[in-house]
Amino acid sequence: MKTRRLLSFWTAGALLLSLLSGCSGGGEKTGLGNGWEPEGSMELQYAKQFSVDNYAGGYRLITLGGGDRFLVIPEGKEAPEGMDRDIVPLYQPIQNIYLVASSSMCLFDALDSLDHIRLSGIKADAWYNENAQKAMEAGDILYAGKYSEPDYELILSSDCELAVESTMIDHVPEVREKLEDLGIPVFTDQSSLESHPLGRTEWLKVYGVLMGREEEAEALFSKQVDYITAAAEEESTGKTVAFFYISTSGYAVARKSGDYVTKMIELAGGTYIFNNLGDPEKSTSTVNLEMEQFYATAKDADFIIYNSTIGGELQSLEELLAKNALLKDFKAVQNGNVWCTGKNLYQETTQLGEMVLDIHQMLTNEDPSVTQLNFLYKLS
Repeated sequence: MKTRRLLSFWTAGALLLSLLSGCSGGGEKTGLGNGWEPEGSMELQYAKQFSVDNYAGGYRLITLGGGDRFLVIPEGKEAPEGMDRDIVPLYQPIQNIYLVASSSMCLFDALDSLDHIRLSGIKADAWYNENAQKAMEAGDILYAGKYSEPDYELILSSDCELAVESTMIDHVPEVREKLEDLGIPVFTDQSSLESHPLGRTEWLKVYGVLMGREEEAEALFSKQVDYITAAAEEESTGKTVAFFYISTSGYAVARKSGDYVTKMIELAGGTYIFNNLGDPEKSTSTVNLEMEQFYATAKDADFIIYNSTIGGELQSLEELLAKNALLKDFKAVQNGNVWCTGKNLYQETTQLGEMVLDIHQMLTNEDPSVTQLNFLYKLS
């Protein structure tokens, strides 16, 4: 551990030096900078925010969308001499991970790798992953503070070898800098920036590389591709869908057109009710709308999916209507086509193909007794 920690200190300092000297981003480089060139690259179908290059001896170079580069070093081997200073070495097995990115926990769980996680940036009662909850309740995973307020003392005493953060870490650069100063590499999960739902699921392959479970990751991903392929082979239903929640300020918070949720609706055979909502150049995935503005378009949607992941789970139509009286005039409300997401929506990255099938079943099912699906339930 001491050798790895010293290498991490060296890497953090070297990265700073390379940035100050004007080095270009990792995405513009080839090879490791020491004469080593890749033997090939991982084939990706949907993901755009990472790449993986394969090197002799089982070495894997992960390059993230922002340019960060990590060399995954097989157990028992050393970091190659003379490689570019911005490349962060990660030695397998990678242990005592501080996991903050909520969408990643299910990926580690699916790869049977929860035992590599020692610290969580989320408390036990906020996880909807049952195995993560049990691990925290048993003391196998400890709460080490949220992304903006980590418990540095606990992280250090736990011999943490990697912090897996969400893009929220970009809002607190001083936290990232502090972790790196302590010799802890920061790996930013950018799956939230993927516009295609399967782009998010394909991050299984990144964690498969980190955990040494590449074959398992490929099999899990292929299964979700099959689910979506099956749904996509069906004809379009011609049904329109509004996906939103009502904020505490009274705004209707709708998904931006073209994001991964709206694409799931399209893959399921539906049409998102908004054609060009939001600025495609901005990274935000939602748009706040005054209720009257939202009403003008969404009132004609054939189906409503209320996003309880953010807005809170509802148990009845009455609870929905209590949020705004205008909702009673919506076509979907009058026809009884109002569904609600379970709170696990954003923590189930491994099952987005199955979510598409849920939406397809919602759009096509004519049996009124079907009120509960895997990720959706009907309000009445």
